[in-house]
Amino acid sequence: MHKKFNIILVLLIDMILINGSIMMAYYLRFGTKLTFDYFKVFLHMSLFITAGKIMLYYYFGLYKSIWKYAGIDELMNLFMAVSISNGFIIIVIYLAQLKVPRSIYVITFFIDIFLFGISRFNTKIFQRINLYYIIRPSLKSIRKRAMIIGAGEAGNILLQQFKNNQDLGIKTVCFIDDDLMKKGRKIAGVPVIGTRKDIVSYAENMKIDEIIIAIPSGKNSEISKIIDICRETKCNLKILPNIHELRECKGDMRQILIERIRRVEVSDLLGRENIQMDREKVLAHIKDKIILVTGGGGSIGSELCRQIIKYNPKKLIILDINENNLYDVEYELSSYNNKMNYECIVGSVRDNKKLEYVFNKYKPQIVFHAAAHKHVPLMEIAPEEAIKNNVFGTLNLVKNSDKYKVEKFILISSDKAVNPTNVMGTSKRICEMIVQAYNNESNTDYVAVRFGNVLCSRGSVIPLFKRQIEKGGPVTVTHPDIIRYFMTIPEAVGLVMECASLAQGGEIFILDMGQPVKIDDLARNLITLSGFEPDKDIKIVYTGLRPGEKLFEELLINGNDSYKTENDKIYIEKPSFINYDTLKLKISKLKYVLDKDKNEIKSMLKNIVPEYNFQCDKKGESA
Repeated sequence: MHKKFNIILVLLIDMILINGSIMMAYYLRFGTKLTFDYFKVFLHMSLFITAGKIMLYYYFGLYKSIWKYAGIDELMNLFMAVSISNGFIIIVIYLAQLKVPRSIYVITFFIDIFLFGISRFNTKIFQRINLYYIIRPSLKSIRKRAMIIGAGEAGNILLQQFKNNQDLGIKTVCFIDDDLMKKGRKIAGVPVIGTRKDIVSYAENMKIDEIIIAIPSGKNSEISKIIDICRETKCNLKILPNIHELRECKGDMRQILIERIRRVEVSDLLGRENIQMDREKVLAHIKDKIILVTGGGGSIGSELCRQIIKYNPKKLIILDINENNLYDVEYELSSYNNKMNYECIVGSVRDNKKLEYVFNKYKPQIVFHAAAHKHVPLMEIAPEEAIKNNVFGTLNLVKNSDKYKVEKFILISSDKAVNPTNVMGTSKRICEMIVQAYNNESNTDYVAVRFGNVLCSRGSVIPLFKRQIEKGGPVTVTHPDIIRYFMTIPEAVGLVMECASLAQGGEIFILDMGQPVKIDDLARNLITLSGFEPDKDIKIVYTGLRPGEKLFEELLINGNDSYKTENDKIYIEKPSFINYDTLKLKISKLKYVLDKDKNEIKSMLKNIVPEYNFQCDKKGESA
């Protein structure tokens, strides 16, 4: 109702402006000498002119644009609409042989441009001449002084939007750009003052409150270097997403850029370049298939579901024992997928009867197995739980996949499976061995994908550090030299899906994790990004390595024994032969020690995985 009222109001205003424009043109042309003869001609053509112009304005979209965000495109549309409508009216009047002075046409055109420009751009004009602050003077005092890094198209759009949306409370003071040709020039009155080496000095001299990095097409490695410079300023630091993320957004790019500005995150500091997936290959692999994702409520599992659903599977089955996580995934998928081609099932991979029911009912063609206990220290305390869930849960799935003729089975593994020093890593190595052994006995293609830590996953260091920083510290790091490999969750999952499309059976795929990161540096960076100074505002405490924890992780069991796939971010470890009967016998023995002493459990694990390295104390507990 409100929308219809607005449309009617705009139409009425336009009708008044159209007729008012002609009357003003006559008055400007003849002044007090204006006779009734001329006014009679105006009355004859008024209805026709009004209807004709309104229809042409509608055709040119003058009633569809959101004028609050109007720019050069809308201005050109307005100019074309006024020009063509006036030209059309001239032709009709000429054919009708009405007596209208030619000067009236010219005067009416310019008055139309002025009046319709004012009516459409009134909000922008109103704000630009700062009358906005006469009505709302409180806003002027709280406006943040902003520096935009990147004097390109994105930076220009942000500048315009900040000017057009005074409620954002941001005043752009200057631009920074490494293009020396732009230095000293101005964009809409705002100067380009220097390059990245000038950021710190100008931020201080110009009293900058907020720095916004607006280089969506820039390389991540370069963005990371710019962020390092900006962190020296103590300014509030924000960034636009990269161009790959923006391409997935639909709608007006001007509004999207404003909405997608976010705080700089730890992932921005890694400087990892965006990984290009072969989307066509993934689409051919996923579309119209029945997919089962175990652990679908977890960090990796839920992202698998988000990405899989975009490729239009015939059915996505999401299995998880945690009903709260499952509810969150279901709610999220329902918000942007109206096909309802997914189903959530509460269940555990330990429960073989439940798995039998799921496989028999849905007949999945591809299985992504992400369900696992992954917390290293907790699994050292309860090794039997890691074995029940990780080892025997995987075994249940592998057997059912074979029985119900699944095409591909993809195990999500971990770098902790390589030369493991903890129960969790050892259990994942056994899972890899199960997958490779069964691949030789089944028509199903069994593969594993091995990668390191993913940023911000549940139970990882970053959420822990954030909670500790919110409480005022201290931030706890186990060892000053401990390092880990990191990648983002979407990045890891995208590569997992491409691995699935490449799989032929028996492979252990290894993802290129880039350069390792010191956890100590990670903690310090996160403290800085939160607006604090490490060791001054927030203390860092070193607590010592936890049971089963290594200073560094590895991705290959046999050193450099791997080869690259067609995607240079995906490698395959050269396969080692796993005897199915021998492994089956050893795993069957493992079942009988689960209620025994922890040392006995770990000794049996070492019998299966000889490279497993562990220590025991005198009480039979892990050291």
